[in-house]
Amino acid sequence: MKTGFRRLVCLFIVSGLLLIPTQAFAQPDLPFEITAKAAILVDYETNTILFEKSSNEKLPIASVTKIMTILLALESIEAGELKLDDIVEVSKTAASVKGSTAFLSPGEQFPVSTLLEAIIVASANDASVAIAEKISGSQELFVKKMNEKAHSLGMNNSNFMNCTGLPEENHYSSAQDVVIMSRELLKYPLFFKWSTIWLDYMRDGETMLNNTNKLIRFYDGCDGVKTGYTTEALHCISATAKRDNLRLISVILGAPDSKARFREASKLMDYGFANYESVPIIKKGQVIKQAKDIPVTDGKFTIISGIASNDLSVLLQKGSPKDFNFSSEIDIPLKAPIKEGQKIGYLKVELNGHQIGNVDILADRSIESANILDYFDKILNRWLKPQHSE
Repeated sequence: MKTGFRRLVCLFIVSGLLLIPTQAFAQPDLPFEITAKAAILVDYETNTILFEKSSNEKLPIASVTKIMTILLALESIEAGELKLDDIVEVSKTAASVKGSTAFLSPGEQFPVSTLLEAIIVASANDASVAIAEKISGSQELFVKKMNEKAHSLGMNNSNFMNCTGLPEENHYSSAQDVVIMSRELLKYPLFFKWSTIWLDYMRDGETMLNNTNKLIRFYDGCDGVKTGYTTEALHCISATAKRDNLRLISVILGAPDSKARFREASKLMDYGFANYESVPIIKKGQVIKQAKDIPVTDGKFTIISGIASNDLSVLLQKGSPKDFNFSSEIDIPLKAPIKEGQKIGYLKVELNGHQIGNVDILADRSIESANILDYFDKILNRWLKPQHSE
């Protein structure tokens, strides 16, 4: 190895958990029938598919489309481009939209927060168009943003023609793509402020908002996401539930009736919760055991520690064997200057020689380059340090 530059590889075995590679999860033989045209069950954290049926088939998805509408609205809020108390004046175009509505009238004014609640809880088409117009100036321009976002997320089997999901030629998505945008939406804690509401009112109690997702009330742990129905799309839902550390997403498209939609989404999640568990391995910002007190040269300080760049969870199949390996890799010694948050290595998780996860290791603080006074101080400290003889 070159002087002053060596490779550290730390391996250790942790008993008590088994990390299962994604490819180990075979398509199950379910003890119930999926009558919907398409379905998928996915672990939220790892994006592991636990079951799928025609998951990439292009299908109309009705108001499940509004997942993308809500996502873009929450992105705008996070970016500071839209505020919850911003006032939206309802246009004639928005008020004229048919289907499921909040009975908005032209000229009425509502804060963004009220319209978002109407969309998320009651699937209001008129509120969706009003929000789209507020963000982009017109529904047409907003739909362009929807498709751009879909493309950036890798939703390769989707195309949006409106922000509501009302029937329109060339408006489609797939069960897999619905999972993609659902996972993106669930990153926003603000969404859950409204998605868990069963019953509420707007216009000072004059208009009732009833959640179209019945699983919110009747399925343990369910807190989203969105239902949809049209004659063309039939009955659809993207449902999510969390129990302990495991969050699942179940998508049903083209179910023959509403009961089948809820029943099949529930049964898929029942299967997932019964057979799998999610274990958090590393938390974002956690000091990594194998990256403590790393030597640093040419700096004002001589050691630094590494922290995890993000959370790392793994999906386990219940009843499986339980040993796995961690290995961290860092070039040692590090050389100043180092910035806080700078990548200094990575931690790898393996099972039976197969890598099943990794997380970047970041510097927990900044270290500036040492100047001549720092070097003089170090020399002086060494010189003044008491010498011991045997």
